Order: sequence, then structure tokens, then C-alpha cells
Amino acid sequence: MKNRDIILPRRDDKAESTVLPLCRHFVIIGANGAGKTRFTDALAESLGRRAFRLSALEALYGRRSDAPWSLRGRLSPTVVSQIEKSNPSATMLDILLAQLMHDEMMNLIGYKLAIADGRDASLRSTRLDAVITLWQEVFPDSRVLIDSGKPLFTRGFDMSAYPALRLSDGERAVLYYAGAVLYAPKDGVVLVDTPEIFLHPTLRNSLWNRLELLRTDCMFAYTTHDPDFASSRLGAPVVWVRDYDAATESWNYDILPPDTGISPELYMTLVGSRKPVLFIEGDSEHSIDAKLYPLIFPDFTVQSLGSCNKVIEATRTFNDLASFHRMDSSGIVDRDRRDDTEVAYLRRKKIMVPEVAEIENMLLLEDVVRAMAESTGNNADRVFAKVRKTILSLFRADLRQQALMHTRHRMKRTLEYRVDAKCRDIAALEHHLAELLNELDPRRTYEDYCRRFHIIEESGDYGEVLKVYNQKSILTCCNVAQLCGFKSREHYIEGIMEVLRHSSPQADAIRRTVRACLMAGDV
Repeated sequence: MKNRDIILPRRDDKAESTVLPLCRHFVIIGANGAGKTRFTDALAESLGRRAFRLSALEALYGRRSDAPWSLRGRLSPTVVSQIEKSNPSATMLDILLAQLMHDEMMNLIGYKLAIADGRDASLRSTRLDAVITLWQEVFPDSRVLIDSGKPLFTRGFDMSAYPALRLSDGERAVLYYAGAVLYAPKDGVVLVDTPEIFLHPTLRNSLWNRLELLRTDCMFAYTTHDPDFASSRLGAPVVWVRDYDAATESWNYDILPPDTGISPELYMTLVGSRKPVLFIEGDSEHSIDAKLYPLIFPDFTVQSLGSCNKVIEATRTFNDLASFHRMDSSGIVDRDRRDDTEVAYLRRKKIMVPEVAEIENMLLLEDVVRAMAESTGNNADRVFAKVRKTILSLFRADLRQQALMHTRHRMKRTLEYRVDAKCRDIAALEHHLAELLNELDPRRTYEDYCRRFHIIEESGDYGEVLKVYNQKSILTCCNVAQLCGFKSREHYIEGIMEVLRHSSPQADAIRRTVRACLMAGDV
């Protein structure tokens, strides 16, 4: 690949051109309607003869493009004309296969003529050879045969051969890409529209790695909606297209800054959505967080990150890059055993910390329980009274164990904050730690928690109990599901989600209650 930078299309806020430094490949992303296709069109036009555009969707089902950067323009006019006359409905893949066979035949004729003339000759490797090799690397149990000038395919132990027409869409896409890239101009820029279309995730990344190796002289540019594929192009600059201004024929776009601290896949998922971002704990499939928060905040892109530390770091990093992506972001972490100082610090960093210990407790807030009882036709007063009584009783029995867990958390956090890493020698560190141990006084902290929790329990302050009581089995133990008419904890949780999916007074009450619980600190 020759050392030529890429000049990107006109940007709406800059008079001078934006230059993309030399790279093996780059990615163009953006939301639907942002102008990615027009951007790629403008890029292809500016590249002139260097441009080579590929689209499996068009090759298999679309119209045949006559643009100078299309595959059709790189093939033999005679071959193209003959195929189109004999089969007016021929796809670009049909024409490509005919060209591959034509090249193969011309190679054989040249070899035979050289032999007839008494010249030293050998059969050279052809594009068809390269396609067959790649095909059998991608599909190891498949074989390609040539019969009567046409490629036929077999699979596994079934030796009956069939034509390309009977291949799946994914197989035909692989065949198209494998043949098409071989006709790209030397030192060209291969512009690939939606490179993931028709392809299974288990093969698409390795396929494009192989295709890039077939044409090491070329640069590859991928226009994609798939952040997983985009992140697989290791080291690739990412051009994020935000919007297109038809009046000035310019785009609002930026090049994604490297080393953001957020994975490229996550970053591209978020910036492509155009919505404010909400980072949450848990996994995206099984956690209550991932089920609940998208229904509470429908105007946000909700992204599950796993641990609370990842949520805190991602929110900080994403907000640090606000001048680039111009999007708002917040996070939500469980309160767990954090004290008021920790909670206040997180809220200043745009991390919402609920007024309950963990998300299970949020589903036991009074107005949530009442709404769910009403939704199933049960007496809300009677249901909540029983739930409240049970939870206070559970907390009373578990009080000292809860005080111990809060004490352990306080000791751990204090040590993290107070251990001085600047001690000049080991003696100074030993002295510092000895003083710190005396200062911690875990028994006094434990007894303080016990007294505080006794006061909460004796006052019957249900809200304060939910604020300090960490018990993952609380939904099961308090019997709220059965009292509300559900078979189990899981059915109660799904019942809440089902209520929130529809418009009703109960849905409004749940949404309002959860938001109030989360936004107590006016994040």
C-alpha cells in the first residue's frame, strides 16, 4: 500500500480538509439517517480511480451499479455484456463468477499456446485459485469443483454438487467478497458497505482478516452499524458521522480519539444511538438492573457494564470526552454500605445512588408494592402492611450481622483512603499502619452501627431499613410475590416489567417512585 493519506469529505465546522493518516483500515459509523452513505459516496468520488466499492446486498439482490468505483467497471466489458444479454436478471455475483471463469480459461489458453510454440510455460495461479483457497479455509468441510465452465459446490460427506444459486446468502456473500476484492485497483481503497450483512458473527471477523491479507496493497474502509465488527478492526481509526447538511454538502463528523478508556465496541454503540447514556451495573441479560432501568428511563441508552467500578470509570471517562461526542451521561450504582460522604462524592460525579441499599430493595418501596398489588386486584393496604411487618422482623433478626458487614466495609474503605503510599522507608510505613489501626477502632464502629440500626428498627422506619439492609434474598423472604398474586420472586419481577411496558396509573406510580429514589441527590 502506497503512502497516501486519505482526505475526508468536507466538515461543517472547518474550512480546511480533514486528513486521515495512513492506516491499513478504518471504520465509518453513525446513526441511521446521519449521512454515512452520502459520506462514503463523497469519499469514493474524491478518491477517483483509487476507490473500489463493495456491497453484498447490492451484489446479491440489488441493481448493478455503473459508477466508476463499482466492481462492474473493473470487469471485462465483453464478459459483462455477454452475461447481461444472455440473462437480463443476472446479479453482480453471477457476472463476477463468469469473469473468474473467463480469466481461468484465458490462463489455460495462454499456457497451451506457449506449449504449442515450444516455449517454457507453467500454469500461473489465478484469481479463481485464490477464491477456492479462501473458500475452503472459511468452510473447511466444503469443496469447489469446476464442471463445464461453472463452479459447483459440495458439503461434508455429500458428494452431490450444486451451483452457486443454491448457496445460502452468507455463503454467496463470502464468494462475492472473495472474488470481488481481487479486482480492486492496485493500491486502491476498498469501501465496504455493511460488511457484516449475511455473515455469521463466528466467521465475519476472520473472513475480513483473510480478505485484507489477500490485498495488502489496499486500504479497507468499512461503513457499518455493527460496533462488534467495528471493534474487531484492531487499531482502525473510527470516523463518527453525526449529521449531514444538504445545503452546504458538508458533514458533522469526528475521528474517535484513541485510548479513551472505553472499549471501541461500547463507545461506538453509545455514540451511534444519539441518546443520553446511562451506565448501570449487572449483565445485559439477567440482572434486574438491565430489565428495569430501560423502562424507567426510555429516553436513555442504557448500557450494562458489570461492576460498580466499571460504571464509575465509564461515566467519568465518557463525561471527560463530552466536548467530542456532545452527549450527556450518568451512571447508577447500588448504595450497598456506602456512607453519606461516599454517596455525596459519587453524586457530584453524575453517579446516581439510590436511597435503598440495592436494587432488590427498590422493588419493595411502598408505592411499588402498592402498585403491584393493585395491578393484580389485591388489597394494597393489606399487602404492604404484611410486607412491611416481615421486612422489619427480618431486619431485627439480622441486625448484628448487618452491623458487622457495614463495619467491614467502613474499615476497608478507610484503609484504602488513608494508607500513605509516600512513606520514605519500611519503618515509616510500619509506624503509619500501627497508628492507623489504633485510629480505626472497629469495635467502636460496630457498636455505633448496632445502636443506629436498633433506633431504626424500634422506630419502624421502613424507608431507612431499605436504605441500610443488604440482603439479596429479601424479595423471597418477605413473601411479596405471593402476597401480590405471583408464583415466585421471578414472576413478581417480570410482573413489574410488564406493568412498566404499558401505560397505566400503576406504571406511572412505579416509574415516579424509582426515579425519586434514584434522584434524591439531584444528579
